[in-house]
Amino acid sequence: MDRFSSSKLAGVSIAASICTITLKLLAFFLTNSVSLLSDALESFVNLIAATITFFMVRLSLKPADETHPYGHGKAEYISSVAEGFFIIVAAGAIIFTAVQRLLNPISLDKPGLGLLFSIVASLINLGVGLVLIKNGKKRHSLALEADGHHLMTDVYTTAGVLVGLIIVYATRLYILDPIIAIIVGLNIISAGFSIMQKSLSGFMDSSIDKEYLDFVKSTFAEYKSQKIEFHGMRTRQSGSRKFISFHMLVPGAWSVTQAHSLAEEVEKKIRTSIPQVTITIHIEPLEDPVSWEDTELDRK
Repeated sequence: MDRFSSSKLAGVSIAASICTITLKLLAFFLTNSVSLLSDALESFVNLIAATITFFMVRLSLKPADETHPYGHGKAEYISSVAEGFFIIVAAGAIIFTAVQRLLNPISLDKPGLGLLFSIVASLINLGVGLVLIKNGKKRHSLALEADGHHLMTDVYTTAGVLVGLIIVYATRLYILDPIIAIIVGLNIISAGFSIMQKSLSGFMDSSIDKEYLDFVKSTFAEYKSQKIEFHGMRTRQSGSRKFISFHMLVPGAWSVTQAHSLAEEVEKKIRTSIPQVTITIHIEPLEDPVSWEDTELDRK
């Protein structure tokens, strides 16, 4: 899957969602189980979310232009927020349907074949979900990673539903079916809020990962012996693109060429270890007191 582009991986997610919806709806029609219906509804939301992810990932990969000079990376956050919203909407529909069945419980039909269809659907989601999470982390794509976690939530949901239905068929306590569906709905709501929270954090220009921050700081430390100082570092994440800016303080007697050569050296070290990064370096004279007055976001 490494040879696939991010948009193609999002396309695989769409195909998987269509397959699982078909299988889970068949499982519902065969069993008349509202908990299996809730599982199918969640897969329908997966399809909507995967479609949004597909288009947002394609948008996020567009190069920077005059209107968006920092690129389109934040489009991935739109995808993730929308996905979280649709998850919550689906959960509401699941709980509503389950409450109706709770008030009017009925017996269930043909458990074996229906459960088999659900298991096959869950295995499809498991495989695609793991691939999306792996590639999302590798490519620093929040949209792919969120879509993968959404599919994994579907897998856990289906597993819980299947275990619950086995208990229902064994005990003949058909009222447990809608109760299981309500529990599933509440779990999905929790997952939806979690995805939205992470995505909204991205809109607030959150810092890059700690491992990258530590690497940049260790790079700065290498130049301490050369009497080079660094301060005013700021970082932010925009989809898979990372932005790092800082001030580099060099001896005032240095020529522009010397300072620029060192800046290029430092930038190259960072770029070779941090993927998809844009670096901005402001050079200042070490001895000038004014150089130490602009470490804050708003200059003193």
